[in-house]
Amino acid sequence: MTTQPRPVYVIGGGPGGLAAAAALRARGVRAVVVEKSDEVGASWRRHYERLHLHTTRRLSALPGLAMPRRFGRWVSRDDVVRYLEKYVEFHELEVVTGVEVTRIERAADANTNTNADANADANADAHTDDNDPAPAPAPTDGFTLHATGGRVLAASAVVVATGFNHTPALPDWPGRDAYTGELVHAADYRNAEPYAGRDVLVVGVGNTGAEIAVDLVEGGAARVRLAVRTAPHIVRRSTAGWPAQRTGILVRRLPVRLVDRLGRLVAKASVPDLSAYGLPRPDTGLYSRVKEGAIPVQDVGLIDAVRAGRVEPVAAVVSLDGDAVVLADGTRISPDAVIAATGYRRALEGLVGHLDVLDGRGRPLVHGARTPAQAPGLYFTGFSNPISGMFREMALDAERIAKAVARLVGD
Repeated sequence: MTTQPRPVYVIGGGPGGLAAAAALRARGVRAVVVEKSDEVGASWRRHYERLHLHTTRRLSALPGLAMPRRFGRWVSRDDVVRYLEKYVEFHELEVVTGVEVTRIERAADANTNTNADANADANADAHTDDNDPAPAPAPTDGFTLHATGGRVLAASAVVVATGFNHTPALPDWPGRDAYTGELVHAADYRNAEPYAGRDVLVVGVGNTGAEIAVDLVEGGAARVRLAVRTAPHIVRRSTAGWPAQRTGILVRRLPVRLVDRLGRLVAKASVPDLSAYGLPRPDTGLYSRVKEGAIPVQDVGLIDAVRAGRVEPVAAVVSLDGDAVVLADGTRISPDAVIAATGYRRALEGLVGHLDVLDGRGRPLVHGARTPAQAPGLYFTGFSNPISGMFREMALDAERIAKAVARLVGD
């Protein structure tokens, strides 16, 4: 792992990290991708087997390489992995696998106060719109990266792309430690085969929970219940050939209230009312929820499964008691297995938490081409889940980051 001259280190070999590395290479900046797993695209390799992108193939390509037409409109998990492998080869990316960066520090000889003051001045008139050009970066003396095996790496800049779905988050339900039933996180779910003929409770009605519930039904589970804490917005993945992603792109810059009203009209016209089946329409606007981090559920069979009684919405889980699951309405059930589709944590605290670049929920304070005033030269990508499509936004972020970094290291 050559460290001289100091390259830009990209932490994470998923789509966001590979896109950033390719965009940097295209601008003549040496970028080294460091991936803790043995292969790129590790999180995609671990996803459940039936997973497909909910965004179209044409709008999901990373910079410099289109996705092959043979992948179809909705690209499968396995084809995403094939694409990422080909992406590394096509762009001749410098990738180091099996090495984990555990801590990022400002270089020991950095003049922190001077850099912070300069970057604060540069950012004085910055806006939050991602389409705005990034302010001129402040001078930076780079970073020192600590990695497994005692490695110490010198970087001119760092792009953190460790992923939105990094560490499975399992709720600390009362009684969880003493629960005698089978409990797994959705991260460990691959297919429905182990659950054939069994009674399964899926907890969480995001896209993952909804799709796993449908997969269980189609895979022969005897009974499938879906625990719902907050009624989700459900949208058709495509209507008359028009993908929901394109609507998300068109409305992303519109006022939240306007999009909320439009969303209600579209939902009434395209999505049946499932209130009688235990899944009412949400009482908050679609885009208001997106701004809070809740992406709509794209229908891949959930609506039909609920209407047919094959997926049964039930109240949220409040506790576990022996082999029983206690729901918010007081009901006690004893499923054969519980699959918790309860999301992930970014888990950035150990890596960069000491740099004061995270908010109270552990999310980066800035993303894309914007770099923190207190850590100039540090960039983040892939830590949001935009309505316009994560792959598309990571591709755009990559180009913006590369432009900002090229200016930074060229000074």
